[in-house]
Formats: sequence, C-alpha cells, structure tokens
Amino acid sequence: MSIVKEAVDVEVPIHTAYNQWTQFEEFPNFMGGVEEVRQIDDRHNRWTTKIVGIRREFDTEIVDQLPDERITWRTTTGDSRQKGTVRFQRLDDVHTRVELVMDVEPGGALEKAADMFGVIDRRVKGDMRRFKDYVERREGESGAWRGRIKPGESGPPR
Repeated sequence: MSIVKEAVDVEVPIHTAYNQWTQFEEFPNFMGGVEEVRQIDDRHNRWTTKIVGIRREFDTEIVDQLPDERITWRTTTGDSRQKGTVRFQRLDDVHTRVELVMDVEPGGALEKAADMFGVIDRRVKGDMRRFKDYVERREGESGAWRGRIKPGESGPPR
C-alpha cells in the first residue's frame, strides 16, 4: 500500500469545510478522475472513477465520523483497495486546515506503475487544491451531515 498525505489551509470556518466535505456526491466537482459518487446511506457510498484510462466501481464505508474533526473510511467492494482519514483543524475563526491521509493499494499493473511514478500522489495534491478553490468560491456549504459514526458500530442493512 502507498501512503498519500496532503493538507491545505482553506479560508472558511471549520464547520463550512467539514460540512462541504460531507457532500460526497459533489466530489466529482473537485476530484480528478471521480466520475460519480452515489450516497447509499449515512455510512456507504458507491464510487465510479476513471484513472489512467481504467474505470473502476467500488463501495466505501465510513467507519468513524466526528463533526468538525474527522471522517475515516475504507473500501468494502471492488478492485480499488483504500482506507483513509480526512481531519479538520481550526486555525482561527475563518481558516481551517484540511488534512487527508490515505493508504491506497493500486489494483492492476498499469495502476501500480502509475503509483510508482507518483501519479496517485499528484492526483491527491491536485484534488486538495481544487477542494480549497471549490469551498472558498462558494458562499457557504451546499449541505451538511453532522451525525456521529463511531468505530465498531454497524450500519443499516444494505
């Protein structure tokens, strides 16, 4: 697995940055290669991506979510295997640090080669810069989900 880390400081209050990140279906607006994210329920999302010309579908499960602090997820199906955490740190009333740490296991030979050449790392860095631009351009978050998901809790049946 490759570990990818990136942080950006955004010029919005912590609740705005966090609330916007919870709008998973809007990820294609700032994440390169993400074609669609469908939210199935509060814990589960279905992703469609196309990276390095390869289309993948996979499901993720949120395993820990604490408003204005962190969201942790893992893949549950598909060829893409990853887990990660995004953390939100208040810098002052109108600035927030958003830090993403992901463990990614590339699926096929082409994806493994792309990872060796830093493609995944550059993509994540670009996604975080685009999130910064996206959240700062808005006049507020487009929605919010402020529920708490605790590690070890089971979600609703799928």
